[in-house]
Formats: sequence, C-alpha cells, structure tokens
Amino acid sequence: MNTEAQPIRQGEEIDQEKLAEYLHSRLPDRSSEVEILQFPAGSSNLTYLIWFDGEEYVLRRPPFGNTIKTAHDMGREFQVLSKLSKVYEPAPKPLLFCEDESVIGSEFYLMERRNGLIIRGRLPVSVPPALAGEDIAEARTSVRAKSSDQADRSLGNSHEFRIEVSNSFIQNLADLHSLDYQAAGLGDLGRPEGYNRRQVEGWSKRYFSAKTNEWPELEKTIVWLNDNIPAESGVALIHNDYKFDNIMLEPDDLTKITAVLDWEMVTVGDPLMDLGTTLGYWMSREAGDEMLNMPFNPRVLMENISRRELAEMYANASGRDVSKILFYYVFGTFKIAVIAQQIYARFVKGSTRDKRFANFDKFVAALGNIASNGVQTGRI
Repeated sequence: MNTEAQPIRQGEEIDQEKLAEYLHSRLPDRSSEVEILQFPAGSSNLTYLIWFDGEEYVLRRPPFGNTIKTAHDMGREFQVLSKLSKVYEPAPKPLLFCEDESVIGSEFYLMERRNGLIIRGRLPVSVPPALAGEDIAEARTSVRAKSSDQADRSLGNSHEFRIEVSNSFIQNLADLHSLDYQAAGLGDLGRPEGYNRRQVEGWSKRYFSAKTNEWPELEKTIVWLNDNIPAESGVALIHNDYKFDNIMLEPDDLTKITAVLDWEMVTVGDPLMDLGTTLGYWMSREAGDEMLNMPFNPRVLMENISRRELAEMYANASGRDVSKILFYYVFGTFKIAVIAQQIYARFVKGSTRDKRFANFDKFVAALGNIASNGVQTGRI
C-alpha cells in the first residue's frame, strides 16, 4: 500500500517528450528535463509525480478506458480547486489545465504537491521527503514516536488519541460543509433540490450499466433505497469521497490535516450524503479481515471506533440532526459498491491491466451484503 511515487504501471505510461514540450511552452522560464513517476494508490483518476526544474508537481488525468467523461471531468475539478483552494486550506492549489488530448492522450491538470502522512490499512506508509533517506521502518518509527510522550499517544496504544484523530477527521468534514460555497463562487456546482433522488437513481443506473455478475443482495438494496429516499437534510459543498485514504496528516501531529485529495466528485448537495459515504467506507469487525485491510481507512481506528460514534462526532461538530443516518449509510455503502463494480468492469473489458482490480468483484459482493445487513437490522 505504498503511496510513494513508483515507476509507471504498464499500460498507463505518459509521453514524456510531449509533456515536456507542453510544460516548457506554458512555463517558458523553466529549462530542465521532465521526469515522471506514478502514485500507485487510488483506483479512479490516475496521479503522477512530475519532477520539473527541481520542483515537484502532481498531474491528474482520467483512467485509461474511461467512457464517462462527466465522471472524470478534469476541467471541472481544476475550476473547483482554483476557487476552493482560496478559502479551504486543505485543498491543493491547481496550476495548469490542458484540454488538448494530443499531449498525453486525455485532458489533465497540474497541481502543487502537498506532503504529509496517509494512514491506510494497518500502518502509516507515506513519509515526508525529509525522511526519504531513512530505512522505512525507522521512518515510520520517527514519524509516530518522536518522543516517549508521542509513543504513548500512538494510534495503536492510546484510545484517547484514536478518538482525537477521528474527531479531527470528522471536524474537518464539518468545516467543509460549513463553507460559504456561494461566496467562494461555487454556487452553480450542483442542484441541491432533489439531490438525494437524483443520486439514488443515477447510481442505480451506473450499477446496471457496469453489471458483470448477479448480486441479489445489492439489487435488493437498490429497491429499498429507491423506496426510502428522504428529503434533503440541508445544502453544503460536499467532497463525496471523504475517507482517510484521501487525506494527508501532519507527521508530528496526526490530528492536523495538511491536505484533502481527490476532488473529482465534489458538488453541492445534502451534507449527510457525504457523511454516509464516509460511514460506508468504515468497516466493522464483522466485515472480516479482507474488508478491514482495504485501504479506505486505518484498521486500528475502524476496530476501535464505531460508525455510530463517528456519526455522533459529526452531529456534535456540525449541529446537524443525524437521526435518519441509516439511509445515508446504506446509500454510501451501495455507492462504494458501484464504484468497485465500475472499476471491475473496466478490468474485465481489458481497459485497465492493473492487477489490483482483478478481485474487485469480491468487494462488490461483500459491500452488497453489508448494505443489505444494514437494511435488515436497521443499524449502521
């Protein structure tokens, strides 16, 4: 689960000469060669580390084989971040947008690189550049245990500290939802009225369009969702894929967030839909080892903090009523299953050769069962 940049995966290469030519034309005062590596994590848009004139940048482009332009709209993401980064510090600043697909085969944009720690699965695995020369085990130790006091407060040993980290995670989501998106120039980003119904109907259509197998529990959940759509609980700017896998933390203080990443699904809508997706990623012990070890969120937190506790943290941070959170949680779990199904369908069709996706059908089935269990028990 290493998030440090690595050699580019086969089939996802970028034409280095064309990219260098484009960057030199847009940044004429730069003269050095362009070097490209790839960030191996993530399963939707592709991200690359660009070394150019002694500086690091991040390039984002749609996945290969993408057939839904609106689902991977680089221009939209660039415009959102251009405005959002001015009013919301965790949002990285975008620098250049290229709509000329002849450069690398698709639209793309270049943004600043943020550094920090991403905790996913069992251990923190991304280390800041200052630690890059250390042995990785020593680097993790130095990040997590700079002193005996910090060691005592580590995620693995202190429940109090786990609560602090999770509270910060949820508070940051509530802060995003409290932004004045109209003043930020993002008022035309979405249509709040009828948002919940459009989401349920839209993701149901996406599932059937990408269907490869029979998932009866998931399809029963689709029926339940369509029959139980609530009125919107409010209106806010929402990330739509908020999880620990998409945030970077300050290595010396895991309660501080240095960046929120992957803004491809950002919109204006019901903030509880955002929370529901976050809860959908949050596995409990009964989900089993395979799901607990997925990179969505750190296992040590999921095993010690419940979805109900996260929902209560959000209620306290935002002042919002979460009494109808069951629908939002079930929908969030269903949406994640559809995302996994879309990725698996790309693999089955040969649009991607990323071996990570070969078993995504198992996650679709598991998420369908988890969503169905929520419906049957009435609990998140």
